[in-house]
Amino acid sequence: MKKLITIIIISTFFACGQSNDPKSIKKQIVEYKSQITDLENKIDELNTKLKQQGVNANTVKRIRVKTQRVEPVHFAHYVDAVASLEAVNSAFISPEISGQVKTIHVREGNYVKKGQLLVSLNSDIIQSNIKELETNLELAKTLFRKQEELWKQQIGSEIQYLEAKNKKEGLESKLNSLYIQLAKSKIKAPINGIVDLINIKEGELAMPGAQIIQMVNISTFYVNADVSEKFISVIKKGSPLKVSFPSFPDWKIDTKIYRIGNVINQSNRTFRVQAKISNNNNMLKPNMLSKITFLDFEVKKALVVPSIIIKKDFKGNYLYIVAKDKNGYIAQKKYVKTSLSNDEGTMITEGITQGDQVIVKGYNLVKDGIAIDVIDN
Repeated sequence: MKKLITIIIISTFFACGQSNDPKSIKKQIVEYKSQITDLENKIDELNTKLKQQGVNANTVKRIRVKTQRVEPVHFAHYVDAVASLEAVNSAFISPEISGQVKTIHVREGNYVKKGQLLVSLNSDIIQSNIKELETNLELAKTLFRKQEELWKQQIGSEIQYLEAKNKKEGLESKLNSLYIQLAKSKIKAPINGIVDLINIKEGELAMPGAQIIQMVNISTFYVNADVSEKFISVIKKGSPLKVSFPSFPDWKIDTKIYRIGNVINQSNRTFRVQAKISNNNNMLKPNMLSKITFLDFEVKKALVVPSIIIKKDFKGNYLYIVAKDKNGYIAQKKYVKTSLSNDEGTMITEGITQGDQVIVKGYNLVKDGIAIDVIDN
C-alpha cells in the first residue's frame, strides 16, 4: 500500500508541476490526502471481501512498527510574543531659548558625559546686556547704601529710601535673568551616552521645541511586547522569561518581567509586558526586533506523545496503540482528547493510560485491527 500511495503522489506531483506558490502547494496537499483516503477505503473494501471468504486479512501482511511507552513526564508550554528594544536612557535635545548656533562641540558618534558642552548659541547680545546691567547695578548699590545710612540717621524721607532699594533689587533680578539666559545658551548633555544624530548646522537658528541633537545610552534596554489579554492571569511581575533576537539566532537572554501595563489596548486587546536587560557587548540597538518567551502552563506529570502521530477524522483526534489478540500484536485505534503542544509533543488528557505503547513509526501504514510486528526501538 505504501509503495502504491507513493507512486501515485509522485506521479501526480510531477504532472501538476513543481509550483512554489503557497495556494498551489496547499491545493496539492489536499489532493494527496484525498487520494490517500480513497486508497485506504479501497483497502478496507478488499479486507472486507477477504473476511467474507473466511480469510484473515491480518495474515496478508504484518506491518513493522516502532512504539513508545507512555509514562508521566514534566510538561511545560511557552508562548512567544514579538517585542522591540527601547533604550532606558535617551534624550531628544532642543534649546530652551532661541538663538543662532555659534559652535557645535561634538560630532555624531562621540561618547559624551552628562554635563558636557554640546552646542553654544550666540550670546553676544546677552553678554552686552549683562555688562550694562552690572554697571547700573553698581551705581544703584552705591546710592542705596548712602540712602540707607541717611535713613538710619533720620535724614531724608522713607520714599527716597524705598525707591533706592527697589531700583537696586529690580536691577539684581534683571541681571539674574540674563545670567540664566546666558547659561541656557550653553546646551549640555543631560545623560551619559552617544551623540547619535545632529539635526542642525553652525549658523542656523535653533528654536525651543525643535530637536537639534539626539543622544542615546545603549548600556541598558527595555524589551517591550504587547501580549494578548488572555494571558493576563498567568503573567506576573518577576516571572522568568527569555529574550531572543532574529538578528542573533544563537543568543538568548534569561531575565524577568520588569513591569506589566495596567491598560488593555482596545484596538487589539493586548497589554504591555516589559523586561529590562543589559547590553554588555553593545550588540543591541534601539528598536531592534526581538522576541520574548514566557511560561503559560505547566504540569509536573502529564501523558505526552509525539504530535505527529495524532490524526483526525470526523469523530475527532486519534492515534494507534499496540494491543494483543489470539494471533499476536495488532494496531488499535484510540480516540483521544488533546491539550497543549510544545516541542516535545502533545499532552493527552483522555483516551490513553500510563503504560500504553503508542505507535510512533509506521503509524501512517496501520489500520485499526491490522496485524503488526513491533521492532526494537
